[in-house]
Amino acid sequence: MNPELYPLGLRIAGRPVVVVGGGPVAARRTRSLVLAGAHVRVVAPEVCEDLAALIAPPPDGAARPDGSGPAGSVAWEARSYRPGDVAGAWLVHTATGSPEVDAAVATEAEALRVFCVSAGDAEAGTAWVPAVARVTVADDTTSATSARSTEVVVAVNAGRDPRRAQRVRDAIDALLATGGLPLRPVRPSPDGGVGSVALVGGGPGDPGLVTARGRHLLAQAEVVVTDRLGPRALLDELADDVVVIDVGKTPGFHPVPQEEINALLVEHALAGRRVVRLKGGDPYVFGRGGEELIACEEHGIPVEVVPGVTSAVSVPAAVGIPVTHRGWSRGFTVLTGHEDIGKVPAASDHTVVLLMGVSRLRDSAAALVASGRSPETPVAVVEDGYGPRQRSTVGTLATIADVATAAGVRAPAVTVVGDVVRVSPAWRAAGLG
Repeated sequence: MNPELYPLGLRIAGRPVVVVGGGPVAARRTRSLVLAGAHVRVVAPEVCEDLAALIAPPPDGAARPDGSGPAGSVAWEARSYRPGDVAGAWLVHTATGSPEVDAAVATEAEALRVFCVSAGDAEAGTAWVPAVARVTVADDTTSATSARSTEVVVAVNAGRDPRRAQRVRDAIDALLATGGLPLRPVRPSPDGGVGSVALVGGGPGDPGLVTARGRHLLAQAEVVVTDRLGPRALLDELADDVVVIDVGKTPGFHPVPQEEINALLVEHALAGRRVVRLKGGDPYVFGRGGEELIACEEHGIPVEVVPGVTSAVSVPAAVGIPVTHRGWSRGFTVLTGHEDIGKVPAASDHTVVLLMGVSRLRDSAAALVASGRSPETPVAVVEDGYGPRQRSTVGTLATIADVATAAGVRAPAVTVVGDVVRVSPAWRAAGLG
């Protein structure tokens, strides 16, 4: 630790800042200052293209480039530095490439008690620019209309080793973006108001298959309403004070009806909380996400939908079965096992994927044969995809019901019907041709 360094954040919006130099380093510094709302005066005989693009005062009432407040401005004095240029500034950056000029700027800033960042010689300056990671934490959604959005800013100093600081910053940035670090605000919002709901697709159950956005929102959640088939291992990462509500369903047993689930989401969001509805697969693939979206929107609750890896495709893939395959399948249909599947195209090059269909497997196989499928069509039933008891049971439409019964197949499982099953190791191991 450098005892001479006192980390500090500066509010420079609307305040004058001087940048001496017109190259790429000066351009990067100037852009950051404009984003912070500063009024920047650039002193340099020439400026690079990136800096030239910034040199223009914004129209009256214009917002900053990130939309977070009043815009800064940049004025250019096309000449070399001369004594007196620092006067009146709250902060100075010098990046001329000339040690003599940078030293002169730093000396003047010291005399006027103005903090100075010297790009060419950190020891000559009285301030340093850290490597910065930023992430926006929105209490409702990422919408620009959010009144409760806040920003987490992490600044990294690494002595006189800026590249090391950048690497540490990048690692922190990745953790912030994916929810690997705690993001949930601890201090209550002073304005209260409506919270938010995020419908997050958790994928087939493996926590590694959740999107970065899904993890990010879980890290902000105050309430998580979860399914039985979601990636429940992610719940272990939540803080102790996060409310977890289990509304999981099992075949034939729905302890919490969908209407009550909708009401739970609305209740907690109206109380000002950030709610994540963590689902297995994708919210919009037999996940009833559309119903939950409508229920929330009817109460003026902002909703974000985060797609997930649907089990209809990923679970077959887990055991080596592609739902389409060149020469064997040009398309696929996804249905629940509760639906009339006799209307599915009977073409041999069309794959059928059944979700939640174990209990009606015999009826489904018979319906497919009755609608024109060959009784010899390959079938695979994949249990607990990506889970500890993952297993693939194979047969044909004529035999699969008996084979599955003998094997003790149970939900959750995904059934794949079509020639693509021949690709799987289980089919080859069974010696079915």
